Amino acid sequence: MIQFISAINWLSVLVALVAYSALGALWFTLLFKKQYAKSLGKENENLQNSAPIFIIGPMICSLLITITCALLIHALGIQTITGSLEFAAIVGIGYLFSNTVNIAINPNMPRPIPYGIISGMFHLVGMLIVCSILVSMK
Repeated sequence: MIQFISAINWLSVLVALVAYSALGALWFTLLFKKQYAKSLGKENENLQNSAPIFIIGPMICSLLITITCALLIHALGIQTITGSLEFAAIVGIGYLFSNTVNIAINPNMPRPIPYGIISGMFHLVGMLIVCSILVSMK
């Protein structure tokens, strides 16, 4: 799998990363801000935190996810948008959504299911966008 690194279109990875990050910014600060705060049990608090870890951390994770998708798309020979959407659904639901819900189910999360759905759906939609970009820019 490592041998495929040279075959990656790094511009497509950058474009997909920007799109994934922009989606995250919109998802958690505009589209689902109230629901997200409520899922965290902080509906009466301001969740705006500009500490670097809350900006850089998710971008690094999104970069790793995007690179992994690029490697797998290449290794699996996915060439079409339809194929990319099927792959994104498998990865988005099978790994990202289910893992997000699993992480949320712990005694420290006041509303694990709403949190898991909001955050998991972000990753699913993100994967659909990322994989579409990666394949269309091949």
